[in-house]
Amino acid sequence: QVQLVESGGGLIQTGGSLRLSCAASGSIFSIYAMDWYRQAPGKQRELVAGFDSDGRIKYEDSVKGRATISRDNIENTMYLQLNNLNAEDTAVYYCHLELLPGMNYWGKGTMVTVLS
Repeated sequence: QVQLVESGGGLIQTGGSLRLSCAASGSIFSIYAMDWYRQAPGKQRELVAGFDSDGRIKYEDSVKGRATISRDNIENTMYLQLNNLNAEDTAVYYCHLELLPGMNYWGKGTMVTVLS
């Protein structure tokens, strides 16, 4: 079993920054992909940033230039630094881990609210 625990959400002023963390634990025998997703109220869940199976990084267009994703492979922890926050960044942010193709795990999410 794998557990993912996100932290770092909260209330942030427009223009501010945040750093989200995702701590992975349990039977992590491999990491095929690891990502951050978010779901805004009334919208579908969308990919924010992630590492693909080759370790390449991808960013969703609206966060390019504002986001930095990183990973500590020893601690099995993933981070998301997001700067210059705006109202459209308000969402629940989820950590996603794919151990092998099709073997997906999700965290419970951390809420980020950007105050105007």
